[in-house]
Amino acid sequence: MNAPTGRSQGSRIFAPGLLDGHVALVTGGGTGLGRATALELTRCGAHVTIIGRRTDVLEATAAEISAAVGPVDWIGGDVRARADADDVVGRVLERHGRLDLLVNNAGGQYFTPAEMIAAKGWRAVWRLNVDGMLNMSASAFELAMRPAGVGTIVNVTLSPHNGMPGMAHSGAARATVEALTRELARRWRTAGVAVTAVAAGHFDTEVLAKYPESVRAGTARSVPLQRMGLVEEHAWLVTLLASPVGRAFNGSTVTLDGARDNWAGPWPPAGLADESGAVPVEERR
Repeated sequence: MNAPTGRSQGSRIFAPGLLDGHVALVTGGGTGLGRATALELTRCGAHVTIIGRRTDVLEATAAEISAAVGPVDWIGGDVRARADADDVVGRVLERHGRLDLLVNNAGGQYFTPAEMIAAKGWRAVWRLNVDGMLNMSASAFELAMRPAGVGTIVNVTLSPHNGMPGMAHSGAARATVEALTRELARRWRTAGVAVTAVAAGHFDTEVLAKYPESVRAGTARSVPLQRMGLVEEHAWLVTLLASPVGRAFNGSTVTLDGARDNWAGPWPPAGLADESGAVPVEERR
């Protein structure tokens, strides 16, 4: 996503002031999908704080969004540590007096065959994707949302759900996050807190550049839509879940992946398309 330039006129699809007065916290908000989410939430009127470990990146992103749309705060912290999670939520409460939305966007993995995943690597992926989500969710719930009697938590996971060759450690961690989303949604509903998940497919972000060229080259071909997702599309979905209608999705995992969850391999499959590249359609009798 390119740096925003010029003063924004607001969201392209949501009504002006949709989230006026709302306070949002986005983990991993300095780059990629987290950055796009922070930008769209700000466009919709929310007071956004982004969190991450790289303070230089956070500071630059906050400055760019603030110049283009409106004020964005940043706090350096490590979601893998519960003390950091409590500190971040506490500082947001000090600044704004409330926390309406937590987006657990921070996550990561590395590309390796399942049989080569070392115990250290497995623990690293698990701590970031699972422990980080639990730490931030528990802090937000206990310190802010339960006392207020209302709140929304959105957990970002990954698609496809039918296996992730080369990233089995992440697939296992993200499946756990989706299971915890359903459990927390059930447990915290009486406190007025909704918990949902977004399973993101392949998006055109700077993060993709770290993977081998062969992986990047085949990414778009593996999506029936025949393109990678745009970061603003992901941000729109998160914003929808942060809106009043989003509470109806409590406990759900919403997949946004161009139908990749329904297919594995290049699309169309080899030998199916005709010379023009079109997929034949069976004639109805």
